[in-house]
Amino acid sequence: TYKLSLLPSGILRKNKLSVIGNGVVLDPWALMDEVAKLRSQGANISRRNLIIAENTPLILPLHQDLDQIRELSSGNAKIGTTGRGIGPAYEDKVGRRSIRLSDLGDDRTLEDRLDRLLAHHNALRKGLDAPPIDRPKLKTELTKISAEVLPFAGPVWKVLNEQNKAGKKLLFEGAQGSLLDVDFGTYPYVTSSSTISGMASIGSGVSLSAIKFVLGIVKAYTTRVGEGPFPSELFDEVGDHLASVGREKGTVTGRDRRCGWFDAILVKQTCTVSGINGIALTKLDVLDGLEEIKICKGYKLGSIEVDYLPTPAALQRQVEPIYESLEGWSGSTVGARSWMDLPPNAIKYIRRIEELVGCTIALVSTSPERDDTILVKDPFEN
Repeated sequence: TYKLSLLPSGILRKNKLSVIGNGVVLDPWALMDEVAKLRSQGANISRRNLIIAENTPLILPLHQDLDQIRELSSGNAKIGTTGRGIGPAYEDKVGRRSIRLSDLGDDRTLEDRLDRLLAHHNALRKGLDAPPIDRPKLKTELTKISAEVLPFAGPVWKVLNEQNKAGKKLLFEGAQGSLLDVDFGTYPYVTSSSTISGMASIGSGVSLSAIKFVLGIVKAYTTRVGEGPFPSELFDEVGDHLASVGREKGTVTGRDRRCGWFDAILVKQTCTVSGINGIALTKLDVLDGLEEIKICKGYKLGSIEVDYLPTPAALQRQVEPIYESLEGWSGSTVGARSWMDLPPNAIKYIRRIEELVGCTIALVSTSPERDDTILVKDPFEN
């Protein structure tokens, strides 16, 4: 079992080049810990198979401090941050005071970056009754980690475009759900960057025209980690079943995920915004044994029916799900690798999702094992 956070999943494939693009913010200490852990599990990670964009902004200990101080002081207004400094690091990126990976290779540039960064953060910390940043300690930590992480730095935009021009196949991997997008997600209960498919181009330097197929990954039911609206959330035995059988805990944080019925409205909305060409429907086996399965096919807002999640937070709190009930199945879908292996009602469920979402199911996953997959359409087919 490999638990990945910063490293692309392709790092486990032999003879494949893995890339971390400029669209992320990177904690270099966490990265090297992850590299060490995977190496202990037998993974080969070197400059030959991993490149990090040299213009990637870094997450520093001061970002984590600020993230946690803010969340603790927010009371009922907390947004469910992981406390890992992601939000504050993105703030510094758009505020043009980030320390980027390439800065670690030049002492004069690093000193200039520290001047600008600490002028902001020390003033901010003073207002929060936090002590000023220990600059010598931070500089020492950065100097030490630079020796480990700088060898992986490179012009990712150039490498990827050359590979694409040479006819190689590129697979972009998003990090978070589309409804955590800072613009199109359930603001403010979102991450601090764009998580929809267009970010693949911006976050790597590869032209949008190079992306030929967008695969949307979605579970056969709906989950959410942290705070924020969740119209189809369940608080009953079915919700407990989904959480238990689906092992719904955050991969990085270990936090319990909230669970609910499949929300076709949210998935359809996401497919539209992200330009999804096909859906990978995962964890179908978690629904095995349920007598009745529901799908949220619309929302009721007072006496009005709506077919999208409204933007105003007040309206998001008021929407009520409109459910459609389907008959469940008693047979097992675990390990199914063809339509013939699925119970008829499971197939009906999949087809109904396609109808409501308006998007083709390209892949169905029926267990945690990577080979237990029904491949309907190969994303790499021309």
